[in-house]
Amino acid sequence: MEQIITAIPAKKSIALVAHDGKKAALSAWCEKHKSILAAHNLYGTGTTGHLIEKTTGLQVEKLLSGPMGGDQQLGAKIAEHEVNLLIFFWDPLASQPHDPDVKALLRLAAVWNIPVACNEATADMLIASQMMSEQIDRTIPDYHNYLANRLD
Repeated sequence: MEQIITAIPAKKSIALVAHDGKKAALSAWCEKHKSILAAHNLYGTGTTGHLIEKTTGLQVEKLLSGPMGGDQQLGAKIAEHEVNLLIFFWDPLASQPHDPDVKALLRLAAVWNIPVACNEATADMLIASQMMSEQIDRTIPDYHNYLANRLD
């Protein structure tokens, strides 16, 4: 598939997700970076979003809980270019009943070429980047051109 260049805006739309064993760590991370996160649009799966709001006072658009469809909702927002950065503190040591949904979410983040942090160290590097407050270019699949050529 051909590729095109599009922009991730200076004001990012950030998805915040954490497995149960990592929710406290993500909430603490959000508190630590509250002043930076406040400048962006925040989305979260249900339980994680509620915890972050309660802990930090940040406004989070809450979707369903991950196992109830929230991971898939975030995936749809990535595919529709409504989310352009994913912070997902996943627990590699715990079995997850909704693992296929998690894999699909991470796959869509890769397909649509958005920055992803799956642990605190990577999230720290992303949030500290000067690019957090700048518009940046990314290469994505040219799906519209693909469709136009398939219909000919």
